[in-house]
Amino acid sequence: MIYVLIAITSLIASFLTFFSGFGLGTILLPVFAIYYPLPIAVGLTACVHLLNNVFKLGLVYKNINWSIAFKFGIPSLIAAFFGAWALKNIDQINSTITTFTLNNNQFVITWPGFLIGLLIILFAIIELVPKLSELSFPEKYLIPGGLLSGFFGGFSGHQGSIRSAFLLRLKLEKTVFIATGVFIACMVDVVRISFYTSFSELKNGGSNYLLLALAVVSAWVGAFAGNKLFKKTSMQFFKWFVGIFMLAMGLLIVLGIIR
Repeated sequence: MIYVLIAITSLIASFLTFFSGFGLGTILLPVFAIYYPLPIAVGLTACVHLLNNVFKLGLVYKNINWSIAFKFGIPSLIAAFFGAWALKNIDQINSTITTFTLNNNQFVITWPGFLIGLLIILFAIIELVPKLSELSFPEKYLIPGGLLSGFFGGFSGHQGSIRSAFLLRLKLEKTVFIATGVFIACMVDVVRISFYTSFSELKNGGSNYLLLALAVVSAWVGAFAGNKLFKKTSMQFFKWFVGIFMLAMGLLIVLGIIR
């Protein structure tokens, strides 16, 4: 069941990234968290995210706006270092907030789960509320926007929606918007994965590499389909499904039911 769920989630989420500029990590992280401890789920999601973005970069690299990519991407890269460092250090301390019992099952609410779950809920609300999802910021805020996007990218993988809010105001062509966002995401992913590989379970081979490979290939299929169809498809069809899914999964992670 885990293989089918991860494959379908990776394919759909990767397809959606071609329309919104974000989605793969946000949607895939809660599904990985069903089967793995949350910090490991963040690391596995980052691996899929990077390999998928490298594939997408091969499809769209000719449309990158290099000026914007570096103006936003360099601050993102620096801030991702600190976000990943924060996640690593939270994971190494005794991070239990409280425990509770439900139907004879004991659940533990931890600081990583609480913070990352809240972030997922926040981005779900942003996705569902039209005035919030349409937020954008002037070009003069690209550097602080890069810092903000990079930090949350390093900490939980939630970089894309923040990045999109700052790039949308620039009125880029859709192909340029997508290509530039993919390049920036690759920069952040390289930095954060270098930190995540120090997690003992990843270092010791405790993760399921066959599952990871399946997720990557499925994401590539979704990216290829998205590249072919993005001019013909409306994002509104997916918006509520993604938002409600994120709300539900974020709440389960906050409560320690998924950890």
